[in-house]
Amino acid sequence: MQVILGSGGAIGIDLARELKKFDNKIRLASRNPKKVNTDDELFRCDLTLPGEVDRAVSGADVAYLTAGLPYKIKVWQKQWPLIMQNVISACKKHKTKLVFFDNIYMYNPEKLNPMTEETEVRPSSKKGKVRAEIAQMILDETAAGNLKALIARAADFYGPGINNSVLNEMTFKNFKAGKKANWFSSLDKKHNFTYTPDAAKATALLGNTEEAYGQVWHLPTAEAYTGKQWIEMIATEMGVQPKVQVAPKFLVSVMGLFNSIMKEFVEMLYQYDRDYVFDSSKFETKFKMKPTPVKEAIKEVAKTF
Repeated sequence: MQVILGSGGAIGIDLARELKKFDNKIRLASRNPKKVNTDDELFRCDLTLPGEVDRAVSGADVAYLTAGLPYKIKVWQKQWPLIMQNVISACKKHKTKLVFFDNIYMYNPEKLNPMTEETEVRPSSKKGKVRAEIAQMILDETAAGNLKALIARAADFYGPGINNSVLNEMTFKNFKAGKKANWFSSLDKKHNFTYTPDAAKATALLGNTEEAYGQVWHLPTAEAYTGKQWIEMIATEMGVQPKVQVAPKFLVSVMGLFNSIMKEFVEMLYQYDRDYVFDSSKFETKFKMKPTPVKEAIKEVAKTF
């Protein structure tokens, strides 16, 4: 049996489908779990409560931590270390392997082109420091031989039906509404995005590959394009003009006075004022799996708007 902790997030639904290729028994654990496959086991679970996490993990061969928290630094600082400790403790107790679906906030902002699994961990943001802390909790337990785990990292993501994707919100959603697309800082810098169906397929594969454990893996991600190129490709697919409004840092800061998400996003704007090139060649070489081509992925996402 395999369990997804935080099953309702951006990756959880696709992951539940993919895991059926490896295991007939899938448990979905979250505050309000909903079936993806007809025979999924649903388990109501608050990941901040150790007893509930323990029961959710009990009996599982592999646990996938894919939870997403509200985009607020105070919530992250309070809840992420607690959740990670609860999950690690439960996995150790039940001898369950752990797969953590992670992002790249912890990397040195000066070394984002390219980003590999060996990129220096040196976060400049508060959110990055939280991500570095919880990833290190896993690495320490793994190094000590107390836990069998792996970390699967994705770049910024996009995909069909995803509500908390910056790219979906900035471009597809705005174009659908007859508005200009939004972009941050510069249209001339390269940026790539992980397509969520690829991320789910790869995460399931990693979790069911014994030799993948004890390592960090970048999930398959297609080539990087400039902001201008992304806008043009999406506009072409949606049959609209590639009109765009670029928000510099000072404007995002002002917007943050009225919008809590923009306030939280200011510290992450460095990801758009320089080239952001996520390298997944380690995974692609090992598993002979290529990411979905960008134009094909854009076509699939556009169908959902």
